[in-house]
Amino acid sequence: MRGTMMDFPLTLPTILERAGKIFPRVEIVSRRPDKSVVRTSYGEFYRRARRLASALTKLGMQPGDRVASMMWNHSGHLEAFFGVPCGGGILHTLNLRLHPHEIAAIVKHARDRFLLIDDVLLPAYEKFCDGAYFEKVIVVPYGCNTVSEGFLNYEHLLADAGDDFRYPPIDENDGAAMCFTSGTTGFSKGVIYSHRALVLHSFACGLAEVFGMGLFDTVLPVAPMFHANAWGLPYACTMLGSRLILPGPNVDPESILDLMASERVTIACGVPTVWIGVLDALEKNPGRWKFDSPIRVVCGGTAPPLGLIRQLDPFGLQIKHLWGMTETTPIGTSGGLREHMRDWPDEKKYEVRAKQGWPAPFVEIRLMRPEGEAPWDGVTSGEIEIRGPWVVASYHDSPDQAHRWSPDGWFRTGDVATMDEDGYVKIVDRAKDLVKSGGEWISSVDLENSLMGHPAVKEACVVGIPHPKWQERPLAAIVLKDGTSATAEELRTFLAKTFAKWQLPDAFVFIDAIPRTSVGKFKKLALREQFADWKWE
Repeated sequence: MRGTMMDFPLTLPTILERAGKIFPRVEIVSRRPDKSVVRTSYGEFYRRARRLASALTKLGMQPGDRVASMMWNHSGHLEAFFGVPCGGGILHTLNLRLHPHEIAAIVKHARDRFLLIDDVLLPAYEKFCDGAYFEKVIVVPYGCNTVSEGFLNYEHLLADAGDDFRYPPIDENDGAAMCFTSGTTGFSKGVIYSHRALVLHSFACGLAEVFGMGLFDTVLPVAPMFHANAWGLPYACTMLGSRLILPGPNVDPESILDLMASERVTIACGVPTVWIGVLDALEKNPGRWKFDSPIRVVCGGTAPPLGLIRQLDPFGLQIKHLWGMTETTPIGTSGGLREHMRDWPDEKKYEVRAKQGWPAPFVEIRLMRPEGEAPWDGVTSGEIEIRGPWVVASYHDSPDQAHRWSPDGWFRTGDVATMDEDGYVKIVDRAKDLVKSGGEWISSVDLENSLMGHPAVKEACVVGIPHPKWQERPLAAIVLKDGTSATAEELRTFLAKTFAKWQLPDAFVFIDAIPRTSVGKFKKLALREQFADWKWE
């Protein structure tokens, strides 16, 4: 016997309609390149997103057509997040920090028809336009009020579109959004998110164990909207009615802190390097920023150092860690402290908070080794394999990547981790970033996190460098805090308190800055290439 419930599709038009009718007065705050603020509402956003869907349809957008966006985090980009898929298209957010030839290759691979672009980013477009063809380029007057000839004016299109748009037939398994991976494990690969996946992921974001967000929250996505859809927050905020703060291109630590204080942010999200910079600004400017209540800082991308979590607490910024990937929409795990841990010593609680949490509801994880699945003992490591309703089942037009899935359909992430008996995941490293030394594995992440607990160290990145005897040995690249000093021997002694002698870096280099990827992670490949010919003593 089947159930007697309605067969109701999980699609983005339902979220858009809900926002326009239930939350029309809830504010959306966007910051322009000059740091001026524009305030609008979900009601106005609803009307404009529908007009965008209508305008694109009149331009010839067909179901499944890809519409690229090259835009900062602002309300116009949010309109595209809904206007494109609600018109039957697929929004393809372009990573504007990639090299022009990479962007051109991605546009070709995705077969994008149209481009939505901020006026201030036209110089970036000019660097790759010869290698990528768009039928129409629509310019959003974000930094000024003029649009050059040869381009379509976004505001004019919306003004002419009218308010009589009707949604086309949309199946919940139709594509709605598209992101390409950041390429940290090779060439970028396309992931197409279905309406169903985005809706279910948005429900998960509202859970206390994930973002814990709702109608009474003010949310600041520092993560770019081209990075896994700003971690799904634009969709979730719209569904849940959260007040949304979009920072534009100004994401330096001082600008972030100014927004957090002035707009009374309750939830902010970004990669660890963002919060390392924020901590540095807070320490240099004691008393400059005041917060009415503690802010939940959702941190992902890479594991945040335990020292960072500890040092941000007194400033009212409480890091909540999660793990995920472009391929997981991106929430894979999240968590925090459980009830029976409330009375634990502080140091033990910090150790739990530094872990990546447990699998989100309907997400399943297993750790695989050559001999089979690893036990949940908190010690035995294995590669994370994952499955769930918002986990990728294949890459876009990439048959050569079929090996990324196990024979029984689990996605092989390339991340190595342990799990304890309570299901807490602790990332050990990327498989490719483990230092393979004399038959043993050394976690670069553990070394980095420990080094960043030293009072003089602002940032640390550990990489394996070829060694004539041991295959590889760890080299630590260190960025010191302003006005501090430390020697290699001092740092080695500091690490020796918690690491065996054979695990300690054999070399320390002091540099001004650590190279970063397009989404703010440490670019270990660049360091490995820079020090590939290191002369070991």
